[in-house]
Amino acid sequence: MKNIDTAFRYIRLVSLAVILGLSVVTCVAIYKGYEYSGAAQDRLYVLINGKALEAYASDRKENIPVEVRDHVQMFHQYFFTLSPDESNIKENITKALYLADGSAKRMYDDLTEKNYYGNLISGNVSQTIRVDSIQLKLDDYPYSFRCFAKQEITRPTSTVIRNLITEGFVRNVARSSNNPHGFLIERWTTLENRDINVKSR
Repeated sequence: MKNIDTAFRYIRLVSLAVILGLSVVTCVAIYKGYEYSGAAQDRLYVLINGKALEAYASDRKENIPVEVRDHVQMFHQYFFTLSPDESNIKENITKALYLADGSAKRMYDDLTEKNYYGNLISGNVSQTIRVDSIQLKLDDYPYSFRCFAKQEITRPTSTVIRNLITEGFVRNVARSSNNPHGFLIERWTTLENRDINVKSR
C-alpha cells in the first residue's frame, strides 16, 4: 500500500510539473505570436516590376518633413515642366492645381492672360525645373516652406537659366489619387524669377 501511495504521489508530482511546463510554453508561444503578428502588421511587400520590396508602416508625424518636401517638389515639377504641346501643358497644370489652392490657379490665369503658354507652343520652347532645396518651418501649422530652384528654358536659339524662389504654406487635406500626400499648398507666391545665365545654341 505504501508503494501504491508513493507511486500516486510521484505520478501527481510529475503530472503537475508537466502541466506547469506546458502552461509556461503555451504562454510564451502566445506572447511571441502576438509580438510577431504586431511586427508583421507594420510590414508589407510591394511588387514592382516582378520584384517584391519590403515596406514598413510608420506614423505620419515621422514622415511629415519628407512628405511635405516631396509634395512641394511635385507641385513645382508639374507647374514648371512644360513642353510646346498644348495637351501636355494642360495635363501638367491640372496635376499641379490638385496640389495647391486658388493662388496657383491665379498664377496660371495670369500667365494664360499674358499668352505665356501660347508663346511656348508657337516658339517651340520647352521648360524644365530642378529643385535645389526646400526650407520648412514645421513649428507652426499650417507649415511654411520656401523653395529654391533653377529653371531651364530652351528656345530654338538660346538656353536660359533662371533662378526661382517661391514660398507658401502647406495644410493637411484628405489623401486621394490626385493628391497622394494629402497636403494642399496655400498662399503660394513667387519671390524671385530672374535670368542668371543665357547661352546661345
